[in-house]
Amino acid sequence: MSATADSAGGPGLAERLGVEAGTVVQEIGYDQQDADEAVRVSVVERSGSELVGEDSDEVVDIVLLWWREDDGDLIDALVDAKGPLADSGVVWLLSPKVGRDGHVEPWDISEAAPTAGLSETSTLSVGRDWSGVRLVAPKAARSKR
Repeated sequence: MSATADSAGGPGLAERLGVEAGTVVQEIGYDQQDADEAVRVSVVERSGSELVGEDSDEVVDIVLLWWREDDGDLIDALVDAKGPLADSGVVWLLSPKVGRDGHVEPWDISEAAPTAGLSETSTLSVGRDWSGVRLVAPKAARSKR
């Protein structure tokens, strides 16, 4: 079975993350020790291109931000993550699920996002060990860019 379809034949993970053919996806905070490789494979398969590295200055449609509790200042990371986003771009903040090492409390995300100029729109289970929070710039802020 392809990583782009789930076991019930419904939309695959990359599709639920909003990835389409040609979508430019940047990855920040990847750690080979704990990031979910199936997520990465699904995104690459669906987009048709490799993930853009965190040092790129390319404009991107989606940022996958792998984040753990001890990774530093979440506000700074979110501000940096939204920098290369296209006007309609999305940041997916991926953090370990409850009970996993590095879990980030939901209220930490809820406090950091607006300070960084982002709004939470939805959450998603991203594999066995990771949760995703979809963050976007408010419409008024996007129209001023």
